[in-house]
Amino acid sequence: MPHPEGARTTPSEESPAARLRELKERTGLSLAALAARTPYSKSAWHRYLSGDKRPPRAAVEALARLAGADPAAVLASCEAAAEPPAAATPREPRPARRWWRLPLTALALLAVAGVTAAAMTVSDRRGTPGVQPVSAAPRCHGRACQGELPDASACDRDARTKSRVTGVAYDVRLRWSPACGTAWSEVRLHTPVAREVSVRAGDDVLSASYPAADSVGYTSPMLAVPAPRGVEACAEVAGELACTGLEAEPTGEP
Repeated sequence: MPHPEGARTTPSEESPAARLRELKERTGLSLAALAARTPYSKSAWHRYLSGDKRPPRAAVEALARLAGADPAAVLASCEAAAEPPAAATPREPRPARRWWRLPLTALALLAVAGVTAAAMTVSDRRGTPGVQPVSAAPRCHGRACQGELPDASACDRDARTKSRVTGVAYDVRLRWSPACGTAWSEVRLHTPVAREVSVRAGDDVLSASYPAADSVGYTSPMLAVPAPRGVEACAEVAGELACTGLEAEPTGEP
């Protein structure tokens, strides 16, 4: 199996990094293309795929979606692959090494409720029915969400459209999640075209670019803001820029 540009081959092809490389090959994307379609840089993807750095949950979920795989299943597979074999601890059991940790109380609740098997129909990134675990509560809040994608962080579950602008080829919306304390730009296209989606609050700007062939990506990364006022959502579609937003709260007034 080919590996990403400059990536090392790990001793075990069952390692979490190897699983991520397999997903990357399924997407057919280069590291530069991955960086353009996610909030993570080319060098960051190189470290994740080579095993030099543990990737965040949102990066694994984003890669799984681009590869057409179930993010929850990929996360579970990576956790299982990250555990050391039983033979490696003959004397005294040691805590299994995992990529991500959950509080014991959360694990107990998951086991009792059996929510890992339950699912509900929601709207996925393409706006078509999909399946998402019932327990997919927001995974971050405020600054911890900065730069993450809204669907990968489950911040889109309570999202509200606060402002919008429409054109012949697009519909641009300013989206706001009260649970996460974040805002982002979302664009809906009438025809497949290249687009750049961005969100701005003062000098703080985040954006993501998607080629015309990408039928999945349509949001900017998230900005951590206390309220949607003063935030501007933009999308450049086929060379045309469209922006929408809410006026900032007036200052110096009660």
